[in-house]
Amino acid sequence: MPLVNNPLGGYSFLSGIAPYSAGVVAAHGYEIVRATLHSPLPYQHGFDLVDRHLAGQGRPRSALCAIELRAPQPWSFAGFAEFNAGYGRLLDTWELPLEGRNPIARTNVAPEVLAPSEPALYAFSYTVPSSDPASPPTFIVAGAGELPEGVLSAAAIVRPDQTSAIAMAEKAAFVVGLMRERLAGLGVGWAGVTAIDLYTVHPVEPFLRELLGQIGPASAHGLTWHYSRPPIIGLEFEMDMRGVLRELRLAV
Repeated sequence: MPLVNNPLGGYSFLSGIAPYSAGVVAAHGYEIVRATLHSPLPYQHGFDLVDRHLAGQGRPRSALCAIELRAPQPWSFAGFAEFNAGYGRLLDTWELPLEGRNPIARTNVAPEVLAPSEPALYAFSYTVPSSDPASPPTFIVAGAGELPEGVLSAAAIVRPDQTSAIAMAEKAAFVVGLMRERLAGLGVGWAGVTAIDLYTVHPVEPFLRELLGQIGPASAHGLTWHYSRPPIIGLEFEMDMRGVLRELRLAV
């Protein structure tokens, strides 16, 4: 995954697949701010909110660098592709793709409880000029489940159709490996991580100590477990992470 500069946005991104990039890191002189919606909005309306928020911050649409969505339920692989086609058209209307590459990192999961009735925007991240250019780089690592990088195929799922404690530990270790590779690709490391999210409906306690050992210094900040499923039927464990200095909560 090459790291691609997005000068209009004030960040670089790890070129992933058509629906999303694998992660973003702020350019020198910029930082990434994450904003969470107190109440998720249908994602098309959510983009209207993002547009207003960016304008209010004096930032262009190109400053948008990451999106977090919530789905009614996991999709089939074909259904996921259909959703991604519509999502991609929305990004096209914002003129966000860069030379055919999608720069926007994304997490997309399905809450097991109180799921939205349609795909909804939960949070977004964007760049602003940094108040302290000497501060460490800020970044977002996109969500990933137990599939090899860049592959969307049921045949490639790690330990398919297995949810035993041993199988889940293997899935988690695989995803941690993806996160490690993405951090390295962004030029950052575990020490810069400020928040890690886990998404699964299966117990994490049996392998939690092992997982914390794998993430090293990032374990100082703990983990946030969302009782949610990855976006595709058959996947059982997903993670994302970030290293940011500022987080906002928008009362909508």
